[in-house]
Amino acid sequence: QVQLVESGGGLVQAGGSLRLSCAASESIFSINAMAWFRQAPGKQRELVARYTSRDRTNYADSVKGRFTISRDNGKNTLYLQMNSLKPEDTAVYYCNAGIGDFTGVGYWGQGTQVTVSS
Repeated sequence: QVQLVESGGGLVQAGGSLRLSCAASESIFSINAMAWFRQAPGKQRELVARYTSRDRTNYADSVKGRFTISRDNGKNTLYLQMNSLKPEDTAVYYCNAGIGDFTGVGYWGQGTQVTVSS
């Protein structure tokens, strides 16, 4: 069972940047589907960015051009670089290690809070 631990969240002003990390307890080399989700208060959890294959990524429209997902298989770590942050990006961000080619299932981290002030 893969354990995931997120870090890097915090409070930032609008326009600022944060880099989230997700450290896995075992190798992620064979895990194609990895993703970042977020959940704001009173809203459903939503996909932010994901790997759909080893090298292919896609993003929610709301974060395209501002966020970048990346991975370092040697360090068993998934990253989310977030630039030009907006107050509407405020949420708990969760790391997900999917099953097969599917994200949104499988393993989840405990989440890290990101708060963007205006």
